[in-house]
Amino acid sequence: QVQLVESGGGLVQAGGSLRLSCAASGSIFSINNMNWYRQAPGKQRELVAVITSGGITNYADSVKGRFTISRDNAKNTVYLQMNSLIPEDTAVYFCHMFVIVGLLEYSYWGQGTQVTVSS
Repeated sequence: QVQLVESGGGLVQAGGSLRLSCAASGSIFSINNMNWYRQAPGKQRELVAVITSGGITNYADSVKGRFTISRDNAKNTVYLQMNSLIPEDTAVYFCHMFVIVGLLEYSYWGQGTQVTVSS
């Protein structure tokens, strides 16, 4: 079994920064894409950032230039550095990974961490 544990959320003023972390543990052979999603109240969950196993990144237009996704493969951990935060970034942030266990790929989600940006 694999677990994803997130940390780093909180309350910050507009213009501030936060760094989210998500660590995977368990019977992991390797991890393919690592992703960050977010869900604001009354809205659908949206993809924020992606990083492939080779380190290629992609971002939602709304966060380009402000957020940076990175990964530490030795620690099975993905990070999301969020700068120049705005109130519209307020949401529950979820990490998501495609994990190779044995010979198969599985999809796993973190529990979510609240990010609140005050104006």
